[in-house]
Order: sequence, then structure tokens, then C-alpha cells
Amino acid sequence: MTPPAAPDADIVLSARGLRRDFAGFTAVNDVDIDVRHGEIHALIGPNGAGKTTVFNLLTKFLQPTRGTITLLGQDITRTSASKVARMGLVRSFQISATFPHLTVLENVRVALQRQNGLSTQFWRSTRALDRLNGRAMELIEQVGLKDARGRLAADLSYGRKRVLEIATTLALEPRVLLLDEPMAGMGHEDVHVVEGIVREVAKSRAVLMVEHNLKVVANLCDRVTVLQRGEILTSGDYATVSRDERVKTAYLGTEHE
Repeated sequence: MTPPAAPDADIVLSARGLRRDFAGFTAVNDVDIDVRHGEIHALIGPNGAGKTTVFNLLTKFLQPTRGTITLLGQDITRTSASKVARMGLVRSFQISATFPHLTVLENVRVALQRQNGLSTQFWRSTRALDRLNGRAMELIEQVGLKDARGRLAADLSYGRKRVLEIATTLALEPRVLLLDEPMAGMGHEDVHVVEGIVREVAKSRAVLMVEHNLKVVANLCDRVTVLQRGEILTSGDYATVSRDERVKTAYLGTEHE
């Protein structure tokens, strides 16, 4: 008798048989996905494929109709979104709205206050919170915003605001980072910058991202899962996925004509 395969220690987020119904409509059906430490995993598909619903299920904004989700080896299928976030599963848009009238440094420090249990201690003086500045500057430098640390978030370009959002997300020390279209609306130069940031971030954590820019997916992602009508069409590296005739027909064809 063949012994069961040993569990993959690199898998930090996993879903099996994931299904979500809405009033008789099945938005996601029988989805299996494994997200590994140190990898960038893309979730792609045409509009209406179910990508956002999968994100909402994994981060527990929605409860699955059926299926299981595990994070760092623990079953989180019925765990609340807030507890899952504290366990290290963080979705970028959860704190993506920057405070426009605070500086870059102040925005990152706000996120650090939450991580350090200081988010409700509004009576603390600015001086008392200065101890967070060192870590805030580390994050700001990591995403290339050192030169803008004293600028108001409202004065940043769109691309740099998105970069600031990544910094505030990283302040929560995620073990698994879910990014929902991080390159959307960016020019070529900003896309290149954010690609580098995501690549660096993924060295010490798992990244799962929804992204429509297929050049980004090809350049950046180690693994790609393609959804169509709420079900997985195929999964693998980009080279393998892009050769799949079903994928070309469903999604990639117009990109490679």
C-alpha cells in the first residue's frame, strides 16, 4: 500500500472544494488552491470569473457554502475575518485607503499603531508614538518612498499612493499577502516599481494577487491559477498556462494575437 504523500510544508494558505452560492447562483464551485511561502501566485480570469469572490472567501469576508480553508496548518473555514487578519492573512484593500491629510510617515505609523496594539490609545502624545518611527522608516524605504516621507498622501501621484498602501499593509506583518489588482491604473514606470516591491516582499512571505496585466503576470508570478465561470480552468506556471488552448479561448487569446 502506497503511503499518503507528506504535507507540503511550504503551503501556507490552502482551500479545498471551495463553493459559494448566492440565492441559487453558484459564484465559485469546487475551487482548490495552494499558496506557498516565497511564491507569487496569480489568480486570473475574465470579468465575472469569480476572482473577487475567491478573495472574499479566503479572507473570510464571505463564508463558503461548502469546502475548507486552512492557514498555516489551521482550519479557518469558520474563523472571523478579524481573527484571520491577526493570524497573518492580510488583504491589501483592508487598509488601502490612505489618510490624505497625513504625511507618508504618519500613514505608515497609523498602521503600526494597530499592529502594536496602540490603535485605540488616542490620548498618547506624538512624542510617545515616535518609537514607531524607526520601523515606519524601514517600511517607507523598502517601498521606495524615503524621499516622500514628509509629503501629504494627498499630494502623491496615483502610483505612489498605491505604493504607500502596500507599505501600510506590510506594517501589519502579513504571513500571506493578498493583493487585489495592485497595478490597476498605473503607468509603465509605476508598474515596474511595484513589480520590484512585490518581488522583494515575496521573499519572506506568500503573495496571492489578482492581476489583469498579463505582462505583469508573466514577468512576476511563479504560479498562475485561471478561473472561468467560478471554476478552475487550469493551474501551473505562466508558460504552461499560456499554452493551454482553453485558456487562450477563455482569456489569453486576444493578448497574444
